[in-house]
Formats: sequence, C-alpha cells, structure tokens
Amino acid sequence: MTPRALLLETSARFRAAGIPDPETDSALLLSSICLRSPLELRLDTETDLDRKTQQTYDQLVSRRLSRFPLQYILGEASFCGHLFKVDSRALIPRPETELLCSWAAEELRCMTNARVLDLCCGSGCLGLSLKASLPGISVTLSDLSEDALALAAENAASLSLDVTFCQGDLLTPFADSAFDLIVCNPPYIPSVLCPGLQPEVRFEPLMALDGGVDGLSFYRRLSKDAQRVLTPGGVLLMELGMDEASPVSEMLSCHGFCSLSLRPDDAGIPRMIRAVRPKGEKE
Repeated sequence: MTPRALLLETSARFRAAGIPDPETDSALLLSSICLRSPLELRLDTETDLDRKTQQTYDQLVSRRLSRFPLQYILGEASFCGHLFKVDSRALIPRPETELLCSWAAEELRCMTNARVLDLCCGSGCLGLSLKASLPGISVTLSDLSEDALALAAENAASLSLDVTFCQGDLLTPFADSAFDLIVCNPPYIPSVLCPGLQPEVRFEPLMALDGGVDGLSFYRRLSKDAQRVLTPGGVLLMELGMDEASPVSEMLSCHGFCSLSLRPDDAGIPRMIRAVRPKGEKE
C-alpha cells in the first residue's frame, strides 16, 4: 500500500472514531516511522510500504484509536520553538501556554539578572523555554510530582540548560523572598468536570488538572502566599481556566497585589493574569 492510500484509509478510521484532527494525526504517526515529512507522505502515490512499516504503523494507529494522546505516542511536543519530551508523567504543553511564556519573556526583558520560579512546572516547558531565550536569567523549576520533575530534568539535559529543581507543595519549600518573577500554570479544572474531559485529557495526570471543588483552590493558596517569595515589585503570572479571571483578580487584590492585568487567548477568552507585589515593602 502507498503512503497516500494508507493515510486516506487511516484518516477515515480516525474520523469515524471522533478523533479531532484525523488527517494530521494519521500523517504525523506515519512520519514518525518513515522519517519523512507528513506532506511528502500525503502526496506519495508510488512508494510501496513494506510489511514491517505497516505493522508498526498499525500498532500506533490502534493506540490512537483508543484516544491515547498523539503527543504521548510520539513522545514529544513542540513548545515555543523547542521539542520537549512528553509522557504520562506531566501535562502535554498547550498552545495557549505559549502565550503565557511570551508574556513572561516580555516582563523579564525589563529586568536585570532576574530570578524566575516556574511553579507547577510539569514537563518544564515554561521555565526551560524562558531560560533558552534569556540565558542570563536564573530559573528554578518546582513541582509536587517527583515524576514530573524527573521529566523536566530530562528536558533540561536535552536542551543543555542549567536550571535548579525543587520538589514540594507549591511555595512550601521556599522560606524567603527570592524571586523576581513567578510563572505558573496551576491545576484549574473543577473536580466535578474532570471525569467528563476530552478522552485524550483523561490520560494526563489528574494531579495537574484538578483544581478543587470550584477550580480555584490553587489560586487561593498562591494569592495568599506568593508575596512572601516575591521581591518588592516582583511579578506573578498565571494561566487561568474558563470564567476564572474575575474571582482570581478579586483574590489577588484582597491579598495586596497591585497592577493587575489580564490577557486573552487566541479565542478572546481571558486566560492569563499578571499581578505585582507592591514596591516599598520590606524584604
């Protein structure tokens, strides 16, 4: 069977199974085996794929038909121009989180010798992307999950980036004010909604998804505690879930943060929030 014929057949199977982007997924899976571009494979009506290739491809297709995430099958995901190793130890990096990373980079370009904390770091995509683009900053990656930190360390080694790792529950490991910027993509999905998430998402670690009864548990803790580990004038940047901009803004204001601002994702939904520890305070 030729690549084009195989991809057409597989795309139809994926579409029937409700897989969101059947053409892209089928081509990327075959590309990972043949080491040829997806576009080239889509256009190839002449090559006769050997039996071993087809058998290997069938195994990958079966996993995808079970709704196992494409990125976990491929073992990698692109984020801010870098390839990150991904597996079930951490969330798959999302495009909207790239917007948070870009905002953090904007803030850091206005700072000198900045100290950055990537909180709930998962695969490390945020902190490592910032370190890659701004080598002069100091980056600490922290997560409660030892498995996630191990994955982040593998990505740091792959990208040859010198960063610090810390395992612990949110800001508990940090005794003193130390960071000029905290960037965080916390769990923010209400517990009751987690069982009904897209099938692919249910393969990702629940610890990184479940934000408590109303999805706001982690924001409550961070709003209360983040100023303790931020330098005066330090910035807190967080990703937000749907309809969480207003309550999180109120929390931050109540705990003394200033200069609050929001940014939308590509769909126009407020998905990121910035808050500043007031200057003029004692360390």
